[in-house]
Amino acid sequence: MRNTTPYLHFKGNAEQAINFYKSVLGGEFLIFQRYKDVPGGEKMSSQDQEKLIHVSLQVSLSITIMASDTMQSAEQDLVAGNNFHICLHTESEAETERLFEGLSKNGHVEMPLNKTFWGAYFGMCQDKFGIHWMLSYSVDQK
Repeated sequence: MRNTTPYLHFKGNAEQAINFYKSVLGGEFLIFQRYKDVPGGEKMSSQDQEKLIHVSLQVSLSITIMASDTMQSAEQDLVAGNNFHICLHTESEAETERLFEGLSKNGHVEMPLNKTFWGAYFGMCQDKFGIHWMLSYSVDQK
């Protein structure tokens, strides 16, 4: 594995939260993307279009915090325990598949592994203990 990243989920206030973390922890935004900026975003309500689909705050060379807003219109309701994922950045597609298979065994696949529009081989699952995971492999990752 290359590294791990906390990925936080919010009920529409990800922008306020990530700006708060930046004010306390410092760093710089590497990605700051709204739902309206991605394929299919034009089909969403104007309120959902303004929510954050992905933000990445690099605090230091070894610490990055990522976040997004959930889509309540898609029945993505947050409760304590499902408001974060641990994101594993892997070295290869084979490693990604091995780890995904192991973590999702006797758990629940939230999003099967697949190649995404942002260029990663990516999937999400919940393990048998209720912990949520994201696995991501991208050739250009550092």
